[in-house]
Amino acid sequence: MSLQIGDEAPNFTANTTLGEINLHDWLGDSWGLLMSHPADFTPVCTTEIGRVANLKGEFTKRNTKVLVLSVGIKEGLEPLESHNKWIKDVNETQNANVNFPMVEDPNKEIANSYGMIHPNASDTLTVRSVFIIGLDKKIKLIISYPASTGRNFQEILRVLDSLQLTAEYQVGTPADWVYGEDCIVVPAVETKDIPSKFPKGHTIVKEYLRTTPQPNL
Repeated sequence: MSLQIGDEAPNFTANTTLGEINLHDWLGDSWGLLMSHPADFTPVCTTEIGRVANLKGEFTKRNTKVLVLSVGIKEGLEPLESHNKWIKDVNETQNANVNFPMVEDPNKEIANSYGMIHPNASDTLTVRSVFIIGLDKKIKLIISYPASTGRNFQEILRVLDSLQLTAEYQVGTPADWVYGEDCIVVPAVETKDIPSKFPKGHTIVKEYLRTTPQPNL
C-alpha cells in the first residue's frame, strides 16, 4: 500500500551532504519538508533547489527543516560527490546558498519507501514528490508533480501555514486562503460555543459554514 496522509513518515538513516542523519532524530521538535528530485544536474531541479535555498528563512520561521533526495547521479561520480558538485552549480546559477542536506540513496530504498518512483512515468527516476511531516512524525501533505513541471513553493508555504494553524485550532482554511484571512470553524464546534472559543467574532453564512478571523493573530 502506498504512503498516505496520516501515516508515520518512514524513518531512515542515510549519508547526506551535511553528514549522516536519522530522519526522526534530525527533525526533533521541527516540522519537515522532504522533496524528491529526478536527477542531479537537471535544469528544472536546479531552479527548485535554488528557490528553496532562497526561501530558507521562510521555512525556518515556520520551524520547518528541509531535506532533499535525488536518485539520478551524474555518471562517473559517487552520489555525495555528484550532489556536492551540483550544489555548486545551484549556488552559482541561482544566486543561492544551499545549506540543507541532500540525501544519498544509491539503492533507491528511501525513494521506494516513500513511493517517489512512479513506474508509468519512469521506473528508475523519482517524480517531484513533496512530503510535509508534522511534529508527530506523521505525513500531513503529499503532492506529486511530473518531472517536467517545477513546484510552486509559495503554495507549499501556504499549505504549511494552514497545516500549522489547523493543528492548533479547531478551524479549517477555505479555498485560496492565505495567512491572515478568515478561517472556517470546524463542524465539531457547536455554534453556541463559538464565542468562547473564538472571541474575535464570527459570521454564520450557513449553519454548516461559519467563519472567524484567524485565531492566532
